[in-house]
Amino acid sequence: MFESSDFSSGAIHVVERLQDRGFDAYVVGGAVRDLLLGKKPKDFDVATNATPEQIKRCFRSARIIGRRFQIVHVRSGRDIIEVTTFRGHHDTEGSDPAAQASQSGRLLRDNVYGSLDDDARRRDLTINALYYDTTAHALIDKMNGQADVTARVIRIIGTPADRYREDPVRMLRVLRFAARLKFEIEPSTRNAIAETGILLRDIPSARLFDEWLKLFMNGFSAPAFALLREHDLLKHLMGDGINVANHASAARQLQHQAMTDTDHRVAEDRPVTPAFLLAALLWPAAERRAGELMARGESALQAMHIAGQQIVQETCQHLAIPKRFSFAMRDIWDLQPRLERRPPKKIKDLLAHRWFRAAFDLRLLREASSEVNDECSAFWNAQQLQYPELVGSKRGRHESESRRRSRPRRRKPAS
Repeated sequence: MFESSDFSSGAIHVVERLQDRGFDAYVVGGAVRDLLLGKKPKDFDVATNATPEQIKRCFRSARIIGRRFQIVHVRSGRDIIEVTTFRGHHDTEGSDPAAQASQSGRLLRDNVYGSLDDDARRRDLTINALYYDTTAHALIDKMNGQADVTARVIRIIGTPADRYREDPVRMLRVLRFAARLKFEIEPSTRNAIAETGILLRDIPSARLFDEWLKLFMNGFSAPAFALLREHDLLKHLMGDGINVANHASAARQLQHQAMTDTDHRVAEDRPVTPAFLLAALLWPAAERRAGELMARGESALQAMHIAGQQIVQETCQHLAIPKRFSFAMRDIWDLQPRLERRPPKKIKDLLAHRWFRAAFDLRLLREASSEVNDECSAFWNAQQLQYPELVGSKRGRHESESRRRSRPRRRKPAS
């Protein structure tokens, strides 16, 4: 069905080695789905009936990772192949320590192993429950996933509400694949999100940030954002601040343009940073908070600084944004009133700021989406043309502080 050249040499090596040792092993999931869609897969995963310990014994370069779901990373040349053991039926009401669930039904530990049939039923989406034997050149389709790939449909395996309770992140995966592949969502898969969306509040903020990166940093942030808004999941993912723009067309336009620009950069293989997109998406919340503080008597600079701290802190209760990004967000916001003031003695310092270019881009978005005049951007555009070597040349203050803290102290010479 497929050619050997469609698969990475690492994936073929892992499958062959496991099969040579007497185990069943198949390439599984997204790689098989993408090949059916005529796309070249970037990553290859393998499923097997070997346990993590048995897999590790087959490969010198294998490493067992994870606690909730144990998987094995096998390095083969430049490839890292993720190898999982077939999952079995989990009895979370029993005393088996390998399967544990919270009171809401969310799986806390799930290292119960089973057969290939069990594993197919345990996968989240039919389009990801596809297996391919690279030795026998045979497609194994237990959940009718090939038909859903052909029909371009996202469908949860099993009862959607139950599967979402087991792992609420599956709701985000449904929307992510719908946005990325431009597939329709099967009605029962879609309708169950409304009753279980609030369960995302139980997910650790670090895991939600990982999911945010997958949703927003891979070239389809605009359609993903639209689906998250449609299904009222934005507030559970990013907090109430993200919805400030709901009733302001200019703010929504700014958010949409920021995501569209980011998606274009990804498509052109240009660098993108979560810091800028987060700063743009949450700018309406930061701007409104700063306005409230100014109404109480704070200066524009101080109001924006305080507002930035507050919005970041509130957002981090949902998303564990790493400090290197949250500091940058605050810098991008802090620069907005400074760019507007255009202080003559600070022009070169502002140009040299590490996040000047990102702050300038946010200013451009503000001008394009509202009544803010373009005199400010025209001024700074001229300064960039006059001093191109200065733009972004200075290390950020937080990075400088971090490096100073990590520098070893000099010992005082003995007298």
